[in-house]
Amino acid sequence: MAPEQALEAAMRVFWAEGYDAASIDQLCRETHMPRSSLYQMYGDKEGLFLAVIAHYVKTHLAPLTDALGPCGTLKADLSNFFNEVVALATRDSRTPGCLISCVLAEVAGANDVFRQELDRRFSALENKIAQRLAHEDAAQPNSETQALAGMLAAVARGIMLRARSGARRADLHAVAVIAVKRAV
Repeated sequence: MAPEQALEAAMRVFWAEGYDAASIDQLCRETHMPRSSLYQMYGDKEGLFLAVIAHYVKTHLAPLTDALGPCGTLKADLSNFFNEVVALATRDSRTPGCLISCVLAEVAGANDVFRQELDRRFSALENKIAQRLAHEDAAQPNSETQALAGMLAAVARGIMLRARSGARRADLHAVAVIAVKRAV
């Protein structure tokens, strides 16, 4: 199995099972990697999980951040962003929600490395949203822009968490519509 395919397989295990419940044996089986190869490439389960997070950002979160454009009006770009959020959150019933908002956030409290990674990933999304908001005014993001970006990112994370708990796609979409309406 190619390295990208192995990361995708490991991602699915972590996403579906959670970090703690994903066993090394299960990860080896799903990635078709012997334990020695997995440890040689990633060091340990934590190293594999961090590699999976980077893979997830590149392959699954890129459409969300790309949707922010700027491509059209602020309302259109935020609508596209939240449509992508809802789509990702509900795409696969085996892996609802978001690997970062649901799985990484779950284990971050007990692990400094994961906590720092979570903060880095949350900040990156908030900064991307703030840049899009500031684009409307052709100015640098200010404290109010950052606060609004934080709120919108929090709504996106909330949508992911509700998807993880089984919320219906239509209900999540309704939350997204209201978030856009209140933001613009």
